[in-house]
Amino acid sequence: MYNKKRKGIIGIIITIVILIFIVIVSNIETNNLSYAQNVFSFFVMPVQNGLTYLKNWIFGNDNFFTDISNLKEENEKLKEENSNLEKSLREYEIIKSENETLKEYVNLKNKYNEYETVPAYVINKDISNYSNVIVINVGTNDGINVNMPVISDKGLVGHIISVTPTNAKVQTIIDTASSVSCILTSSRDTLIAKGTLEGSSNLKATYIGPEATIMQGNTLETSGLGGIYPKGILVGTVNKVITTKNITDRYALIDTAVNFNKLETVLVITK
Repeated sequence: MYNKKRKGIIGIIITIVILIFIVIVSNIETNNLSYAQNVFSFFVMPVQNGLTYLKNWIFGNDNFFTDISNLKEENEKLKEENSNLEKSLREYEIIKSENETLKEYVNLKNKYNEYETVPAYVINKDISNYSNVIVINVGTNDGINVNMPVISDKGLVGHIISVTPTNAKVQTIIDTASSVSCILTSSRDTLIAKGTLEGSSNLKATYIGPEATIMQGNTLETSGLGGIYPKGILVGTVNKVITTKNITDRYALIDTAVNFNKLETVLVITK
């Protein structure tokens, strides 16, 4: 038993001597080492690094791992705070959008206070080369009927073509089947504005009288003729006048006052 104990102590002493030797050899400047010594150092360095780590751990220098743990905890808190901020931002954007919509309704009501109107949202759009129809979220339950005109804060939108208790379809003025009797705001000359296949915000003005004065920049408004649209609602602006050999066949391209791509809120004129 004594021999075993002595052998164990001797083994520990030999191990310590070897480790000390390794540390001393590994700290010799590599510039003064031979090729064999460099190879030896290559194998010694990991051992030295391991001993350094062991020393740091023994003397309590394990702050690195504590810092990592703290950073992970802080990162989770920051993620949670960021998520809460994003949620608050989304709620703010919703409130802001609703506020803007209410402002639009107020502006519309003030602008067309001579009419009895019902406000509505655009909830769907049926757009193709031949058709341009929108769906709004009011119907017979709100007093809406076929042929009632629909307007926005910018000008004329169209008229109701079908209705259910809760929603209605609106044929816009840019629909190819649409036709609106208009007058030039400046000269008071009459013409007809129709939807075209050329774009979502263009009309074609025809039936321009031979003595009518029409030029780029002129504005058009509803004439009040035809039994659907009341007089004086802005339709659009003349973009270009196309002349032909026969003056009675000339026509004009009209930019609509309403941007139908961004249309969200409207008013239905009930009376």
